[in-house]
Amino acid sequence: MCGIAGFALKPNATVPDGAMAALDAALAHRGPDGAGVHAAPGAALLQRRLAIIDLATGDQPLFEPGGAVLVANGEIYNYVELKRDTLAGTAFATGSDCEPPLHLYRRDGIGFVDHLRGMYAIAIHDRAARRVVLARDPFGIKPLYLADTEAGIAFASEPGALLDAGLVQRGLDRPKRDELLELQFTTGAETVFPGIRRLLPGEVVAIEDGRIVARHRQAALPDGGPEVIGEKDAIARLDAALTDSIAVHQRADVPYGLFLSGGIDSAAVLAVMTRLNERPVLAFTAGFDVPGAADERAAARAAAAAAGAAHVEVTVTEADFWAHLPVIAAAMDDPAADYAIVPTWLLARRARQDVKVVLSGEGGDEMFGGYGRYRSAMRPWWLGGRVMRARGMLERLGLRRDLAPGWRDGMEGAAAAAAAPGRTRLMAAQATDMVDWLPNDLLAKLDRCLMAHGLEGRTPLLDPAIAAAAFRLPDALKVRDGIGKWALRAWLAEAMPEARPFAKKQGFTVPVGAWIGARADRVRALLAADEAVTAVVRADALGDLFRLQGGAMGKHQAFAAWSLLYYALWHRRHVRGLMPTGDVFETLSER
Repeated sequence: MCGIAGFALKPNATVPDGAMAALDAALAHRGPDGAGVHAAPGAALLQRRLAIIDLATGDQPLFEPGGAVLVANGEIYNYVELKRDTLAGTAFATGSDCEPPLHLYRRDGIGFVDHLRGMYAIAIHDRAARRVVLARDPFGIKPLYLADTEAGIAFASEPGALLDAGLVQRGLDRPKRDELLELQFTTGAETVFPGIRRLLPGEVVAIEDGRIVARHRQAALPDGGPEVIGEKDAIARLDAALTDSIAVHQRADVPYGLFLSGGIDSAAVLAVMTRLNERPVLAFTAGFDVPGAADERAAARAAAAAAGAAHVEVTVTEADFWAHLPVIAAAMDDPAADYAIVPTWLLARRARQDVKVVLSGEGGDEMFGGYGRYRSAMRPWWLGGRVMRARGMLERLGLRRDLAPGWRDGMEGAAAAAAAPGRTRLMAAQATDMVDWLPNDLLAKLDRCLMAHGLEGRTPLLDPAIAAAAFRLPDALKVRDGIGKWALRAWLAEAMPEARPFAKKQGFTVPVGAWIGARADRVRALLAADEAVTAVVRADALGDLFRLQGGAMGKHQAFAAWSLLYYALWHRRHVRGLMPTGDVFETLSER
């Protein structure tokens, strides 16, 4: 995993002075092991390397005999099979997993991605064709952002790099701001920054003379409705798919471990890793110091003990929250107001002391049907069914000054596209989350929080083999008796019963309400003085929001207070361009 950036230039244009050096500096945290640059008429490519596979000869850019040049961020997990089978007879110059895509491009053009299994953002300069090709993996695990500039199309692994390099003027798209504050993430190609857009998951674009001339899109999920398959056969197929996916996700020339929660997704990954590894798996778990908090360490500890794993526990404290939140918010340049960024960032910092790669269970709820909102979406409205995310976080509390009526347009568009022919209500709900919630919240969180520490995160439950085995399962093998992820639970009951897969789901919640509530008056005063916050929330409403109920904040109150606190810190860094100056109180007190 690395960071990439560069330009697809207009005719006779050159890269702005200092731009490549600024991009390199902005992305250095993503690739502390080295840097490589390719500059030629029509294009400039940059890569910051985090060396994981082929430590000796895998430096980028990579070149092929036809004159194409590649830089990439990510891992191509099936590179062994591509070299052995699909590209048999090809002379490879390196042992890098990213060299096969270069040869596939020469053979298949922009359809080269159809052969890839992995997480990636790739840039190829085809010098002979005067073309730059940009590609992103189908699940959107790895990010890539584009911006139109006077010189041509600039691109980077993080929008913050484009802003810090001065290629795009800092600003805020207000409809996207509203979407962020109501949903906790933003949807679609357009970001919260005017002039910066995402390359969509699975999208490939070909750029000539500084403009896009061709597109290709690779789907993450299989077409069609539910398959006819029995539980026994489904579980056997799932076992084969999990084994296959986790085996290739372990391919690395550096130490790797696992983020282990108390849930069944990471427990499933642990069960297979234990089967595949001779040495004990090194697992990392976060917990909290608040009495009564939803702390998953006990469940994770039991799973680790059953697997014989080496288990490291990290306690996230209130002091950690106030001390590190400004830096964590600064890492989340494409914003996701997900409070799990706090334990994820701190867990990554600890894990990086021992490993360079971690596997995690992200995507399990989306792939296997785990969220409670899916069970509601399965029912028609007259039986109590509800549209997912029908109400916004601040809207429900009446805090907003004003709210554009179209703030849900992105969600509604994603839901309409997800309701493909043959899909059930449950499948459509899952597919809706795969389009935006997954890449723009959960995976963005994982990418930024881990890359802040030079740590690679891998998501074996987001893999074509898993999608083929799981997505088209009958609804009854996903949700049964009000319990989600039925097939995965049934598999885990056989593979690792100690994980108690049919126990009531606890859920992962961060005790932000307790932490903020303990300093409610001070936080309220800071937010009331923050222009970014008061542009959105009525001043009188802030008083109501921070009025404790029985000495504590209510659930919705707590999440709204967290969202506004996060937004104030994020806005200060990424819209105003100011670096954190200390803890939360020191940073927000400085005007």
